Amino acid sequence: MAETPTATAAQPAAAAPLKKGSLVRVNRQAYASSLEAGASEAEAPAYILEGPGEILAVKGDYAQLRWRRPVPDVWLRLDQLEAFPG
Repeated sequence: MAETPTATAAQPAAAAPLKKGSLVRVNRQAYASSLEAGASEAEAPAYILEGPGEILAVKGDYAQLRWRRPVPDVWLRLDQLEAFPG
């Protein structure tokens, strides 16, 4: 009998989960319609969209981020973040 490929073999590999120490940037579209964006300035700072920020801690659906700038750490939802390429 010929073997048929399984559904899992045909699917591309999922992105690695974000965890402590991961370098990330903010996904513009996910952030723009969020509660966090509504509580901040109208225009998101460029450095959060360009990255990289480092995840310091993960609690539930949120991650604490530190940027390589003299700005306070922030908490954002994990679904608003994407891995920093490179």
